[in-house]
Amino acid sequence: MSMLTGLEHIVREQEPLAPYTWLRVGGPAQFFAEPTSQQELVELVKRAHQAGMPLRILGGGSNLLVRDEGVKGLVVHLTAAAFANIKHSGRKITAGGGAKLGHVISTAVREGLAGLEMLAGIPGTLGGALHTNVGTHGGDIGQSVASATVLTSTGEILVRKRQDLRFGYRASSLDDLVILEAELELEPGDPSWLTKQMQQQWILKKAGQPLTEQNTVCVFKDAGGRSAASLIEEAELKGERRGDVELCDRNANFVIAGRKAKAAEVLDLINHVKKVVADKSGTDLELAIEIW
Repeated sequence: MSMLTGLEHIVREQEPLAPYTWLRVGGPAQFFAEPTSQQELVELVKRAHQAGMPLRILGGGSNLLVRDEGVKGLVVHLTAAAFANIKHSGRKITAGGGAKLGHVISTAVREGLAGLEMLAGIPGTLGGALHTNVGTHGGDIGQSVASATVLTSTGEILVRKRQDLRFGYRASSLDDLVILEAELELEPGDPSWLTKQMQQQWILKKAGQPLTEQNTVCVFKDAGGRSAASLIEEAELKGERRGDVELCDRNANFVIAGRKAKAAEVLDLINHVKKVVADKSGTDLELAIEIW
């Protein structure tokens, strides 16, 4: 802990990570920190870099699988209010990377700004949404980004402008260690109409997903114009199980972990689905989740 001297008030050892993920499985972090300010975050990053210690950023945990053996190094969890501020000015919404995407969307809709309402129902934080460029058939979040303030793995803070950014299907060039803040430029719209659009999108999204009380994660990206769920169903894998882990009946692209589930069972099921789908359709499914 010598490299973290003076930061003991925000660092814990052998912290279980399962409670911080939607799947609720996985082992502990060797070191776990919850900084309360940008200054503390920068100090953590600089010290980890100087010590050669692996460092990972944990957001909402909605697209993360932690292995049973846990994670070596430092895991930084960004939950403090300092990383979740949301501000509105004219046609722009400026929000911290730790802000919940749902809160950013509802703020935009309330202020009569259009462009995010089609993302209603997508979980996670703004930072995670930008990193993976979340979207629907109606568009993606990347099309609204004016700039992003990032923190590099060496502890340097940089501003990346729109012209320097690239967004693709479930991917972006925002691959820095932390997205501290982003500025989104939106179009004027009627708050009442936008609210109805947001509510309809949320209902449609939730209708095709597991129940809210289930421990779940969406596993694969869609491929070649086909939904991953349809490819999995055509491979006759719907309902497939490994131990206390199964594919969802409502949407086969979701894995549901039971109370006794292990990360190894999730991995086994994922690998099995990839192999069978590749054998039957020739499609190599790409993961939509991170595996630590």
